[in-house]
Amino acid sequence: MPKKKKFIIPELEILSYAAEGKCIGRYQDKIVFVEGVVPGDVAEVFVHKNKKDWAEAKCNKIVKPSSHRQIPFCSHFEDCGGCKWQMLPYPQQLMYKDQQVRDQLQRIGKVQVQEYLPIVGAESDRLYRNKLEFTFSTKRFLNRRDLESGLSFDQPVLGFHAPRLFDKVIDIETCHLQPEPSNAIKNFVRSYALQNHLSFYDIREHQGLLRNLMIRVATTGQVLVNLVFGENQPEQIFPLLDTLFDQGQISSLHYTINTKLNDSLYDQNIIHYRGSQVIEEKLEDFVFDISPKSFFQTNTRQAENLYRVARNMANLKPSDTLYDLYCGTGSIGIFMSKHCGRIIGVETIEDAVKDARINAEKNHVKDALFFAGDVIKVCDDHFFTKHGRPDVIVIDPPRAGCHDDLLNKLLHIRARTIVYVSCNPATQARDLQRLSEAYHCTQSQAVDMFPHTHHVENVVKLELK
Repeated sequence: MPKKKKFIIPELEILSYAAEGKCIGRYQDKIVFVEGVVPGDVAEVFVHKNKKDWAEAKCNKIVKPSSHRQIPFCSHFEDCGGCKWQMLPYPQQLMYKDQQVRDQLQRIGKVQVQEYLPIVGAESDRLYRNKLEFTFSTKRFLNRRDLESGLSFDQPVLGFHAPRLFDKVIDIETCHLQPEPSNAIKNFVRSYALQNHLSFYDIREHQGLLRNLMIRVATTGQVLVNLVFGENQPEQIFPLLDTLFDQGQISSLHYTINTKLNDSLYDQNIIHYRGSQVIEEKLEDFVFDISPKSFFQTNTRQAENLYRVARNMANLKPSDTLYDLYCGTGSIGIFMSKHCGRIIGVETIEDAVKDARINAEKNHVKDALFFAGDVIKVCDDHFFTKHGRPDVIVIDPPRAGCHDDLLNKLLHIRARTIVYVSCNPATQARDLQRLSEAYHCTQSQAVDMFPHTHHVENVVKLELK
Protein backbone atom coordinates (compact mmCIF):
# COMPACT_ATOMS: atom_id res chain seq x y z
CA MET A 1 0.00 0.00 0.00
CA PRO A 2 1.33 3.51 -0.73
CA LYS A 3 3.12 5.24 2.16
CA LYS A 4 1.26 8.51 1.65
CA LYS A 5 -1.47 9.19 4.17
CA LYS A 6 -4.34 10.02 1.79
CA PHE A 7 -5.10 8.41 -1.55
CA ILE A 8 -7.82 6.66 -3.56
CA ILE A 9 -8.29 2.93 -4.08
CA PRO A 10 -10.25 2.65 -7.37
CA GLU A 11 -11.82 -0.75 -6.65
CA LEU A 12 -11.94 -2.31 -3.19
CA GLU A 13 -13.98 -5.45 -2.53
CA ILE A 14 -15.81 -5.26 0.79
CA LEU A 15 -15.41 -8.63 2.48
CA SER A 16 -17.21 -8.49 5.81
CA TYR A 17 -18.70 -6.35 8.57
CA ALA A 18 -16.41 -5.05 11.33
CA ALA A 19 -18.24 -2.95 13.98
CA GLU A 20 -19.73 0.51 14.60
CA GLY A 21 -21.11 0.62 11.05
CA LYS A 22 -17.75 0.00 9.35
CA CYS A 23 -16.91 -2.83 6.96
CA ILE A 24 -13.64 -4.51 6.02
CA GLY A 25 -11.75 -4.72 2.75
CA ARG A 26 -8.21 -5.90 2.10
CA TYR A 27 -5.77 -3.97 -0.06
CA GLN A 28 -2.31 -5.43 -0.59
CA ASP A 29 -1.01 -6.15 2.94
CA LYS A 30 -3.50 -4.13 4.97
CA ILE A 31 -6.99 -4.30 6.36
CA VAL A 32 -9.06 -1.29 5.33
CA PHE A 33 -12.02 -0.17 7.48
CA VAL A 34 -14.60 1.58 5.28
CA GLU A 35 -17.69 3.68 6.04
CA GLY A 36 -20.76 3.80 3.79
CA VAL A 37 -20.52 0.30 2.30
CA VAL A 38 -21.99 -3.15 2.88
CA PRO A 39 -20.39 -6.60 2.49
CA GLY A 40 -20.30 -7.59 -1.17
CA ASP A 41 -19.85 -4.04 -2.50
CA VAL A 42 -16.98 -3.12 -4.79
CA ALA A 43 -16.25 0.54 -4.10
CA GLU A 44 -13.93 3.40 -4.91
CA VAL A 45 -12.72 4.54 -1.50
CA PHE A 46 -10.75 7.50 -0.18
CA VAL A 47 -8.14 6.48 2.40
CA HIS A 48 -7.83 9.26 5.01
CA LYS A 49 -5.87 7.39 7.69
CA ASN A 50 -3.00 5.08 6.78
CA LYS A 51 -1.24 3.08 9.51
CA LYS A 52 1.26 0.21 9.42
CA ASP A 53 -1.21 -2.68 9.49
CA TRP A 54 -4.54 -0.99 8.81
CA ALA A 55 -6.23 2.00 7.21
CA GLU A 56 -9.51 3.89 7.40
CA ALA A 57 -11.46 5.04 4.35
CA LYS A 58 -14.72 6.55 3.17
CA CYS A 59 -16.69 5.41 0.17
CA ASN A 60 -16.51 7.78 -2.81
CA LYS A 61 -18.81 5.73 -5.03
CA ILE A 62 -20.08 2.20 -5.49
CA VAL A 63 -18.44 0.55 -8.51
CA LYS A 64 -20.45 -2.67 -8.22
CA PRO A 65 -23.25 -2.92 -5.65
CA SER A 66 -23.64 -5.88 -3.33
CA SER A 67 -26.56 -8.23 -3.88
CA HIS A 68 -27.62 -7.25 -0.34
CA ARG A 69 -27.77 -3.52 -1.10
CA GLN A 70 -31.20 -1.85 -1.32
CA ILE A 71 -32.41 1.65 -2.23
CA PRO A 72 -32.63 3.92 0.86
CA PHE A 73 -36.16 5.05 1.69
CA CYS A 74 -35.25 8.57 2.88
CA SER A 75 -34.54 11.46 0.50
CA HIS A 76 -32.04 12.89 3.02
CA PHE A 77 -30.02 9.66 3.28
CA GLU A 78 -26.87 10.86 1.53
CA ASP A 79 -26.62 13.99 3.68
CA CYS A 80 -28.04 13.07 7.09
CA GLY A 81 -25.94 10.94 9.42
CA GLY A 82 -28.92 9.56 11.34
CA CYS A 83 -29.82 6.30 9.59
CA LYS A 84 -26.62 5.16 7.89
CA TRP A 85 -27.73 1.57 7.24
CA GLN A 86 -30.84 2.20 5.13
CA MET A 87 -29.09 0.59 2.16
CA LEU A 88 -28.88 -2.70 4.08
CA PRO A 89 -32.01 -4.89 4.49
CA TYR A 90 -33.14 -5.01 8.11
CA PRO A 91 -32.55 -8.78 8.61
CA GLN A 92 -28.93 -8.23 7.52
CA GLN A 93 -28.58 -5.36 9.97
CA LEU A 94 -29.72 -7.64 12.79
CA MET A 95 -27.29 -10.36 11.76
CA TYR A 96 -24.32 -7.97 11.81
CA LYS A 97 -25.35 -6.35 15.10
CA ASP A 98 -25.63 -9.78 16.72
CA GLN A 99 -22.21 -10.66 15.33
CA GLN A 100 -20.75 -7.39 16.64
CA VAL A 101 -21.93 -8.11 20.20
CA ARG A 102 -20.52 -11.63 20.22
CA ASP A 103 -17.22 -10.50 18.71
CA GLN A 104 -16.78 -7.74 21.28
CA LEU A 105 -17.60 -9.93 24.28
CA GLN A 106 -15.24 -12.64 23.08
CA ARG A 107 -12.44 -10.49 21.61
CA ILE A 108 -12.36 -7.51 24.00
CA GLY A 109 -13.62 -9.08 27.21
CA LYS A 110 -12.43 -12.64 26.62
CA VAL A 111 -15.80 -13.48 28.19
CA GLN A 112 -17.11 -17.01 28.19
CA VAL A 113 -20.88 -16.75 27.83
CA GLN A 114 -22.75 -19.98 28.42
CA GLU A 115 -25.73 -19.11 26.17
CA TYR A 116 -26.24 -16.50 23.46
CA LEU A 117 -29.92 -15.85 22.83
CA PRO A 118 -30.94 -14.51 19.39
CA ILE A 119 -31.08 -10.75 18.90
CA VAL A 120 -34.48 -9.10 19.44
CA GLY A 121 -35.33 -7.06 16.36
CA ALA A 122 -37.81 -4.20 16.19
CA GLU A 123 -41.32 -4.91 14.97
CA SER A 124 -41.19 -1.60 13.09
CA ASP A 125 -37.92 -0.31 11.64
CA ARG A 126 -39.41 3.16 10.95
CA LEU A 127 -41.37 5.72 12.98
CA TYR A 128 -40.01 4.16 16.17
CA ARG A 129 -38.63 7.19 18.04
CA ASN A 130 -40.77 8.97 20.62
CA LYS A 131 -38.44 11.99 20.79
CA LEU A 132 -36.67 14.15 18.19
CA GLU A 133 -34.83 17.46 18.48
CA PHE A 134 -34.53 19.79 15.50
CA THR A 135 -32.25 22.82 15.10
CA PHE A 136 -32.93 26.20 13.48
CA SER A 137 -30.02 27.76 11.60
CA THR A 138 -29.17 30.58 9.22
CA LYS A 139 -26.71 28.28 7.39
CA ARG A 140 -28.00 25.46 5.20
CA PHE A 141 -25.89 22.41 4.50
CA LEU A 142 -25.23 22.04 0.78
CA ASN A 143 -24.28 18.76 -0.84
CA ARG A 144 -22.24 18.50 -4.02
CA ARG A 145 -25.27 18.89 -6.30
CA ASP A 146 -26.41 21.99 -4.39
CA LEU A 147 -22.96 23.57 -4.68
CA GLU A 148 -22.79 22.84 -8.40
CA SER A 149 -26.20 24.48 -8.90
CA GLY A 150 -24.94 27.66 -7.21
CA LEU A 151 -27.14 27.63 -4.09
CA SER A 152 -26.08 29.81 -1.16
CA PHE A 153 -25.31 28.63 2.38
CA ASP A 154 -27.19 31.65 3.73
CA GLN A 155 -30.69 30.24 4.03
CA PRO A 156 -32.93 29.79 7.13
CA VAL A 157 -33.42 26.07 7.74
CA LEU A 158 -34.90 23.67 10.30
CA GLY A 159 -33.59 20.14 10.62
CA PHE A 160 -30.57 18.17 11.82
CA HIS A 161 -26.93 19.16 12.16
CA ALA A 162 -24.83 17.97 9.23
CA PRO A 163 -22.25 15.35 10.27
CA ARG A 164 -18.99 16.94 11.50
CA LEU A 165 -20.23 20.50 10.69
CA PHE A 166 -21.39 22.31 13.83
CA ASP A 167 -22.79 25.36 12.04
CA LYS A 168 -24.53 23.74 9.04
CA VAL A 169 -28.02 22.26 9.28
CA ILE A 170 -29.77 19.95 6.81
CA ASP A 171 -33.24 21.26 5.98
CA ILE A 172 -35.47 18.25 6.76
CA GLU A 173 -38.83 18.01 5.04
CA THR A 174 -39.78 14.44 6.00
CA CYS A 175 -38.10 12.37 8.73
CA HIS A 176 -39.08 8.71 8.93
CA LEU A 177 -37.98 8.25 12.54
CA GLN A 178 -40.98 9.66 14.42
CA PRO A 179 -44.70 9.21 13.79
CA GLU A 180 -46.98 12.10 12.92
CA PRO A 181 -47.75 14.77 13.79
CA SER A 182 -43.97 15.23 14.09
CA ASN A 183 -43.30 16.31 10.50
CA ALA A 184 -46.51 18.35 10.40
CA ILE A 185 -45.50 20.32 13.50
CA LYS A 186 -41.94 20.87 12.30
CA ASN A 187 -42.99 22.02 8.87
CA PHE A 188 -45.72 24.27 10.25
CA VAL A 189 -43.26 26.07 12.56
CA ARG A 190 -40.82 26.57 9.70
CA SER A 191 -43.54 27.89 7.38
CA TYR A 192 -44.96 30.23 10.04
CA ALA A 193 -41.48 31.58 10.84
CA LEU A 194 -40.68 32.30 7.20
CA GLN A 195 -44.06 33.93 6.53
CA ASN A 196 -43.77 36.14 9.60
CA HIS A 197 -40.07 36.96 9.14
CA LEU A 198 -38.94 35.47 12.47
CA SER A 199 -35.17 35.22 12.75
CA PHE A 200 -33.46 31.83 12.80
CA TYR A 201 -30.51 31.22 15.15
CA ASP A 202 -27.02 32.00 13.89
CA ILE A 203 -24.89 29.32 15.53
CA ARG A 204 -21.62 31.17 14.98
CA GLU A 205 -22.83 34.59 16.10
CA HIS A 206 -25.10 33.24 18.87
CA GLN A 207 -28.05 35.40 17.93
CA GLY A 208 -31.53 34.90 16.52
CA LEU A 209 -34.99 34.09 17.87
CA LEU A 210 -35.73 30.47 16.87
CA ARG A 211 -33.16 28.03 18.23
CA ASN A 212 -34.44 24.47 18.80
CA LEU A 213 -37.63 22.41 18.53
CA MET A 214 -38.16 19.28 20.63
CA ILE A 215 -41.09 16.97 19.87
CA ARG A 216 -42.23 13.94 21.90
CA VAL A 217 -44.90 11.64 20.48
CA ALA A 218 -46.01 8.98 22.97
CA THR A 219 -47.54 5.62 22.09
CA THR A 220 -50.64 6.88 23.96
CA GLY A 221 -51.07 9.43 21.14
CA GLN A 222 -50.21 12.39 23.36
CA VAL A 223 -47.75 14.98 22.00
CA LEU A 224 -45.39 17.28 23.91
CA VAL A 225 -43.54 20.18 22.27
CA ASN A 226 -40.85 22.48 23.67
CA LEU A 227 -39.84 25.44 21.50
CA VAL A 228 -36.49 26.94 22.44
CA PHE A 229 -35.78 30.61 21.72
CA GLY A 230 -32.41 32.34 21.67
CA GLU A 231 -33.93 35.72 22.53
CA ASN A 232 -36.76 36.85 24.78
CA GLN A 233 -39.17 38.53 22.36
CA PRO A 234 -42.70 37.98 23.80
CA GLU A 235 -44.41 39.91 20.99
CA GLN A 236 -43.08 37.31 18.51
CA ILE A 237 -43.00 34.24 20.75
CA PHE A 238 -46.58 34.17 22.05
CA PRO A 239 -48.39 34.55 18.70
CA LEU A 240 -46.31 31.64 17.34
CA LEU A 241 -47.07 29.45 20.37
CA ASP A 242 -50.80 30.25 20.26
CA THR A 243 -51.07 29.59 16.54
CA LEU A 244 -49.13 26.34 16.90
CA PHE A 245 -51.29 25.07 19.77
CA ASP A 246 -54.50 26.02 17.98
CA GLN A 247 -53.65 23.53 15.22
CA GLY A 248 -55.03 20.91 17.64
CA GLN A 249 -52.16 18.43 17.42
CA ILE A 250 -50.32 19.20 20.67
CA SER A 251 -51.28 17.96 24.15
CA SER A 252 -48.57 19.77 26.12
CA LEU A 253 -46.82 22.95 24.93
CA HIS A 254 -43.74 24.48 26.57
CA TYR A 255 -41.12 27.06 25.70
CA THR A 256 -37.61 27.94 26.88
CA ILE A 257 -35.49 31.08 26.61
CA ASN A 258 -31.91 29.85 26.21
CA THR A 259 -29.31 32.59 25.80
CA LYS A 260 -26.34 30.38 26.69
CA LEU A 261 -23.67 29.36 24.21
CA ASN A 262 -24.69 25.68 24.32
CA ASP A 263 -28.02 23.92 23.70
CA SER A 264 -28.25 21.98 26.98
CA LEU A 265 -31.54 22.61 28.79
CA TYR A 266 -30.97 20.78 32.07
CA ASP A 267 -30.02 24.04 33.82
CA GLN A 268 -32.74 26.07 32.06
CA ASN A 269 -36.23 27.05 33.17
CA ILE A 270 -38.70 25.33 30.84
CA ILE A 271 -42.01 27.20 30.94
CA HIS A 272 -45.32 25.40 30.58
CA TYR A 273 -47.52 27.42 28.20
CA ARG A 274 -50.71 25.56 27.21
CA GLY A 275 -52.27 22.12 27.53
CA SER A 276 -51.33 19.54 30.14
CA GLN A 277 -48.15 19.83 32.20
CA VAL A 278 -46.94 16.36 31.11
CA ILE A 279 -47.87 13.57 28.74
CA GLU A 280 -48.21 9.88 29.56
CA GLU A 281 -46.20 7.02 28.12
CA LYS A 282 -46.83 3.31 28.74
CA LEU A 283 -44.62 0.26 29.13
CA GLU A 284 -46.91 -2.79 29.31
CA ASP A 285 -49.45 -1.74 32.00
CA PHE A 286 -47.15 0.77 33.65
CA VAL A 287 -47.74 4.50 33.09
CA PHE A 288 -45.02 7.15 33.18
CA ASP A 289 -45.29 10.93 33.25
CA ILE A 290 -43.08 12.56 30.61
CA SER A 291 -42.00 16.18 30.97
CA PRO A 292 -39.66 18.15 28.68
CA LYS A 293 -36.62 17.19 30.79
CA SER A 294 -37.58 13.55 31.41
CA PHE A 295 -35.18 10.82 30.41
CA PHE A 296 -37.07 7.97 28.78
CA GLN A 297 -36.01 5.29 26.33
CA THR A 298 -36.55 6.82 22.89
CA ASN A 299 -37.95 3.62 21.35
CA THR A 300 -40.91 2.74 23.58
CA ARG A 301 -41.86 -0.58 21.97
CA GLN A 302 -38.29 -1.86 21.99
CA ALA A 303 -37.83 -0.59 25.54
CA GLU A 304 -40.58 -3.03 26.51
CA ASN A 305 -38.64 -5.84 24.83
CA LEU A 306 -35.35 -4.71 26.41
CA TYR A 307 -36.89 -4.66 29.88
CA ARG A 308 -38.57 -8.02 29.32
CA VAL A 309 -35.19 -9.53 28.49
CA ALA A 310 -33.72 -7.99 31.66
CA ARG A 311 -36.69 -9.15 33.75
CA ASN A 312 -36.43 -12.70 32.43
CA MET A 313 -32.71 -12.81 33.23
CA ALA A 314 -33.28 -11.39 36.72
CA ASN A 315 -35.48 -14.41 37.57
CA LEU A 316 -36.82 -12.58 40.59
CA LYS A 317 -38.51 -14.15 43.61
CA PRO A 318 -41.33 -12.48 45.56
CA SER A 319 -39.04 -12.01 48.57
CA ASP A 320 -36.10 -10.53 46.61
CA THR A 321 -34.63 -7.07 47.11
CA LEU A 322 -33.79 -5.56 43.72
CA TYR A 323 -31.20 -2.81 43.41
CA ASP A 324 -31.60 -0.69 40.27
CA LEU A 325 -28.32 1.20 39.80
CA TYR A 326 -28.23 4.09 37.30
CA CYS A 327 -32.00 3.89 37.74
CA GLY A 328 -32.84 7.12 35.87
CA THR A 329 -36.56 7.75 36.27
CA GLY A 330 -37.06 4.25 37.71
CA SER A 331 -38.48 2.60 34.61
CA ILE A 332 -36.58 -0.73 34.81
CA GLY A 333 -37.21 -1.25 38.52
CA ILE A 334 -40.88 -0.31 38.23
CA PHE A 335 -41.19 -2.64 35.21
CA MET A 336 -39.92 -5.51 37.42
CA SER A 337 -41.84 -4.50 40.54
CA LYS A 338 -44.54 -7.18 40.36
CA HIS A 339 -41.92 -9.91 40.56
CA CYS A 340 -39.93 -8.85 43.64
CA GLY A 341 -40.46 -7.67 47.20
CA ARG A 342 -38.53 -4.40 47.30
CA ILE A 343 -36.85 -1.97 44.91
CA ILE A 344 -33.92 0.26 45.80
CA GLY A 345 -32.96 2.73 43.05
CA VAL A 346 -29.82 4.89 42.98
CA GLU A 347 -29.18 7.67 40.46
CA THR A 348 -26.83 10.68 40.37
CA ILE A 349 -29.32 13.10 38.76
CA GLU A 350 -31.70 14.48 41.39
CA ASP A 351 -34.44 15.46 38.94
CA ALA A 352 -34.52 11.90 37.62
CA VAL A 353 -34.87 10.56 41.18
CA LYS A 354 -37.82 12.90 41.76
CA ASP A 355 -39.45 11.54 38.59
CA ALA A 356 -38.75 7.97 39.73
CA ARG A 357 -40.60 8.57 43.01
CA ILE A 358 -43.56 10.09 41.15
CA ASN A 359 -43.62 7.19 38.69
CA ALA A 360 -43.54 4.60 41.50
CA GLU A 361 -46.46 6.31 43.24
CA LYS A 362 -48.37 6.64 39.98
CA ASN A 363 -48.05 2.88 39.39
CA HIS A 364 -48.89 1.97 43.01
CA VAL A 365 -45.47 0.46 43.63
CA LYS A 366 -45.39 0.64 47.41
CA ASP A 367 -42.05 -0.83 48.48
CA ALA A 368 -39.73 1.27 46.30
CA LEU A 369 -37.12 3.76 47.49
CA PHE A 370 -35.03 6.00 45.25
CA PHE A 371 -31.86 7.82 46.30
CA ALA A 372 -29.87 10.58 44.64
CA GLY A 373 -26.10 10.23 44.77
CA ASP A 374 -23.05 8.31 43.66
CA VAL A 375 -23.62 4.55 43.92
CA ILE A 376 -20.15 4.04 45.36
CA LYS A 377 -20.82 6.47 48.21
CA VAL A 378 -24.50 5.65 48.80
CA CYS A 379 -24.24 1.86 48.97
CA ASP A 380 -22.11 1.41 52.09
CA ASP A 381 -22.49 -1.05 54.98
CA HIS A 382 -24.74 1.35 56.92
CA PHE A 383 -27.02 1.61 53.86
CA PHE A 384 -27.23 -2.19 53.58
CA THR A 385 -28.00 -2.52 57.29
CA LYS A 386 -30.88 -0.07 56.91
CA HIS A 387 -32.33 -1.16 53.55
CA GLY A 388 -31.10 -4.73 53.09
CA ARG A 389 -28.49 -6.22 50.81
CA PRO A 390 -29.54 -6.87 47.21
CA ASP A 391 -30.44 -10.31 45.94
CA VAL A 392 -30.45 -9.05 42.35
CA ILE A 393 -28.77 -5.96 40.88
CA VAL A 394 -29.67 -4.32 37.56
CA ILE A 395 -27.13 -1.88 36.13
CA ASP A 396 -27.67 0.30 33.06
CA PRO A 397 -24.63 2.59 32.86
CA PRO A 398 -23.83 5.26 30.24
CA ARG A 399 -21.78 4.44 27.12
CA ALA A 400 -18.50 4.75 29.04
CA GLY A 401 -19.50 1.76 31.16
CA CYS A 402 -18.92 1.27 34.88
CA HIS A 403 -16.30 3.15 36.88
CA ASP A 404 -13.63 0.85 38.33
CA ASP A 405 -14.75 1.75 41.86
CA LEU A 406 -18.28 0.57 41.05
CA LEU A 407 -16.96 -2.74 39.73
CA ASN A 408 -15.09 -3.16 43.02
CA LYS A 409 -18.31 -2.34 44.86
CA LEU A 410 -20.26 -4.95 42.89
CA LEU A 411 -17.61 -7.57 43.63
CA HIS A 412 -17.84 -6.64 47.31
CA ILE A 413 -21.66 -6.75 47.44
CA ARG A 414 -21.77 -10.24 45.89
CA ALA A 415 -25.45 -10.24 44.91
CA ARG A 416 -26.84 -13.54 43.67
CA THR A 417 -27.49 -12.18 40.18
CA ILE A 418 -26.39 -9.10 38.23
CA VAL A 419 -28.23 -8.08 35.06
CA TYR A 420 -26.02 -5.75 33.02
CA VAL A 421 -27.89 -3.66 30.43
CA SER A 422 -25.53 -1.85 28.06
CA CYS A 423 -25.75 0.57 25.15
CA ASN A 424 -22.07 -0.10 24.34
CA PRO A 425 -21.07 -3.78 24.15
CA ALA A 426 -17.38 -2.82 23.92
CA THR A 427 -17.27 -1.19 27.37
CA GLN A 428 -19.64 -3.87 28.67
CA ALA A 429 -17.13 -6.51 27.56
CA ARG A 430 -14.35 -4.73 29.47
CA ASP A 431 -16.49 -4.60 32.64
CA LEU A 432 -17.57 -8.24 32.34
CA GLN A 433 -13.95 -9.32 32.25
CA ARG A 434 -13.48 -7.72 35.66
CA LEU A 435 -16.73 -9.07 37.11
CA SER A 436 -15.81 -12.58 35.96
CA GLU A 437 -13.55 -12.74 39.03
CA ALA A 438 -16.68 -13.63 41.00
CA TYR A 439 -19.40 -14.24 38.41
CA HIS A 440 -20.26 -16.58 35.55
CA CYS A 441 -21.75 -14.96 32.43
CA THR A 442 -24.65 -17.31 31.85
CA GLN A 443 -26.72 -15.50 29.19
CA SER A 444 -26.36 -12.70 26.65
CA GLN A 445 -29.01 -11.23 24.39
CA ALA A 446 -28.79 -8.24 22.06
CA VAL A 447 -31.75 -5.91 21.49
CA ASP A 448 -31.95 -3.56 18.50
CA MET A 449 -33.27 -0.25 19.79
CA PHE A 450 -32.26 1.84 16.75
CA PRO A 451 -32.87 0.25 13.32
CA HIS A 452 -30.79 1.57 10.40
CA THR A 453 -28.02 2.69 12.78
CA HIS A 454 -24.97 0.76 13.99
CA HIS A 455 -26.03 1.11 17.64
CA VAL A 456 -27.09 -2.00 19.57
CA GLU A 457 -27.99 -2.72 23.19
CA ASN A 458 -27.00 -5.90 24.99
CA VAL A 459 -28.14 -7.59 28.18
CA VAL A 460 -25.96 -10.05 30.10
CA LYS A 461 -26.88 -12.20 33.08
CA LEU A 462 -24.15 -12.80 35.66
CA GLU A 463 -24.53 -15.41 38.41
CA LEU A 464 -22.35 -15.62 41.48
CA LYS A 465 -19.80 -18.42 41.34
